[in-house]
Amino acid sequence: MIYVFLAEGCEEIEALTPVDCLRRAGKQVITVGVGSKVITGSHGISITADMTENEVQLNDSLEMVVLPGGMPGTLHLGESEAVKSAVMYAFSHDRFVTAICAAPSVLGDMGLLKGKKAVCYPGFETRMTGCISADQSAVRDGKIITGKGPGAAMDFSLLLVEALCGSEKKEQLAASMVYHS
Repeated sequence: MIYVFLAEGCEEIEALTPVDCLRRAGKQVITVGVGSKVITGSHGISITADMTENEVQLNDSLEMVVLPGGMPGTLHLGESEAVKSAVMYAFSHDRFVTAICAAPSVLGDMGLLKGKKAVCYPGFETRMTGCISADQSAVRDGKIITGKGPGAAMDFSLLLVEALCGSEKKEQLAASMVYHS
């Protein structure tokens, strides 16, 4: 199971591209509304989440946590105890912890990027405490996966698919979606 946390003011393309790609790859993805079940993104698109943050259950079925960026969505993610608990559970149980755009700053603030290669939206580097800055649209370092911004949503999402399903599945999915990096 994969939790994708959605907060008011999230970047819609960064929230829904991972959901779409991971579901196409056959993974169980649950969208989680932070503060409400209906979330309005930074561009006025309303998204109805599968559940609210109060319904999150942390157990062995959790494979990955996904944090989309956007403002003020990232701020709301960083303020949510449920988000931080899910991230720490995944991190301490050797599950994937992923974030894109401004959201890697949440991981940086939690001290999870020390010594890890990571990327973020330009201007958030100061919040990436101890990371090794990479020059890629999306990067994986162990169980941490980060993406640079909205334009990197597909690269980031395919990297999530590769991490959970392998490179062959990633390539099949990219080809079926007529995506060429």
